Order: sequence, then structure tokens, then C-alpha cells
Amino acid sequence: MTGWLPDGRKLVIQCKRYAKHRSVGSRDLQTFNGTARSEHGADAPVFVASCVFTKPARDFAAKHHLALIDVDLLGFWNGGTPLPKLLDLDTGSSGNNRRLRPDE
Repeated sequence: MTGWLPDGRKLVIQCKRYAKHRSVGSRDLQTFNGTARSEHGADAPVFVASCVFTKPARDFAAKHHLALIDVDLLGFWNGGTPLPKLLDLDTGSSGNNRRLRPDE
């Protein structure tokens, strides 16, 4: 999905609905980064997932200025927190990288 932020930056979002006990690794983010920037011209690439991100994935995102919205932040966004506020978070140090069991 593509769109524009109020400040004029081009927004590219990829959403993944994975089981809550899974996690997103850096390989998925590497692929997304290349596509979002070179193919779609993203100024603000955002990867949204219904689970958590691994530490290597968060490190990659921080290095390449990707915004990550995990299962916890998705609740804040859904509850009315404006996306630009979530984009400013430090993805390299956010999250606890815990995996949930399927019944949690």
C-alpha cells in the first residue's frame, strides 16, 4: 500500500499476518527495504506484522530507517495513535522479542 504523510513524504506499507507465535526476521525486511525504496520510491517504509520482530530484524530496520509496527504497536495504532508518532520510535531498541505461544 502506498500513500502520503501530512509532511509530504511517500509512505509504503507492507502488512503480514502471521501466527502470533511466529516472528519476522531480517531477510523479510531486507527484501522489503529494496522493493519499497527502489521500486516504489518510499521516503517512509513501514513493515506491519501481527507478531514480533527478531533482534536482527530490528537492528536492520534501525540501520536502514525502516519503521516497524509489531503486534503491540498495532494495538496503539488501531486505538487512535497517529502513524507519524509511531514512525518516530527507535526500532533498534523497541520490543522484547518474546514469542507468544499459540494459545496466548
